[in-house]
Amino acid sequence: MRRTASPFSLVLLGLGTFLLVLAPLFAWYVQPRAAVNPVDIDTTAVYTGRGSVFDLDRVETVPDQKITVTQRVRGDVEESERSGNAVWDVTTSVDTDKSLPAADPHDALSFTPHRWVLDRRTTEPVHCCEARPHIEGEAYLKFPFDVQKRSYQWWDNTLRDTVVLRYRGTEKVQGHTGYRFTGSVPPTKTGTRLVPGTLVDQPDRPQVLAEEWYSNHGVELVVDQRTGRVIYAQTGPRQTLRAPGGDKDAAVLLDAEKLSFTTGTQKEAVRQAERDSGQLRLVGETLPIGAAVAGCVLAVIGGVLVARGRKVDEGPDMSGKHRSALTE
Repeated sequence: MRRTASPFSLVLLGLGTFLLVLAPLFAWYVQPRAAVNPVDIDTTAVYTGRGSVFDLDRVETVPDQKITVTQRVRGDVEESERSGNAVWDVTTSVDTDKSLPAADPHDALSFTPHRWVLDRRTTEPVHCCEARPHIEGEAYLKFPFDVQKRSYQWWDNTLRDTVVLRYRGTEKVQGHTGYRFTGSVPPTKTGTRLVPGTLVDQPDRPQVLAEEWYSNHGVELVVDQRTGRVIYAQTGPRQTLRAPGGDKDAAVLLDAEKLSFTTGTQKEAVRQAERDSGQLRLVGETLPIGAAVAGCVLAVIGGVLVARGRKVDEGPDMSGKHRSALTE
């Protein structure tokens, strides 16, 4: 009698071994390649709130106005594929009810186009492809994948510099839990602008190269931990003019203590975060764990069946009888 392994046991053992090899590949190879920033992005975020704005028709600052900030991000697919980075064109417009709806975005209170080029995996700024301005820091419109519980350097496009956002715990947005970060910007000179002297308390001068100053009452962001997507944003910008060398604000262009994502923007951001996070969880956790568990079970069962084998009857041993016959 001898033992042989059945085809079924060999199949189980081979399949189990294959799944055990496949499990780390999902976690270490597939998942990192799935965590990339898209090149075909097309999203719109809307902030609303109330504040003071400078009315050009009345030539004065008007308080308690509804303010709407619209930020649209569209990917340049052709340039992205050519460069190997994510090339995003961003437009930010600031409106009051007076300029909404606007047939031409340039009719807005403020309209700012710019281009952000970022590494698809790390989200770090890349300075190519006519990127403007010279963006720096660790995050801008989104955070890197796998957000950590630490401070980040966040790019403020109005300041044209980075702002430190500190981790403040977790917070739920539309039922989805994210990491909360906060920061602020002290009054900072950001440039100059040629304006009538009367705007900066110098009526005897027809035009003055006034100083532009910017500060922020507070920046608050809630970010999906796995994808780095911002699911809630709140900002409090203040933009003013000062006379050359002045130490106090002479005119307020914009002052809003709280401009935040609309409910619709929050829901859409959460929907996309849950979708993308679920896909990353599938290839980074669910499939590797499932493959490892199933592989172990199948390999053990197949190994046991191979070890036990199958008894095979080889028939009677006729060698002795054959030798006797030859002797006779």
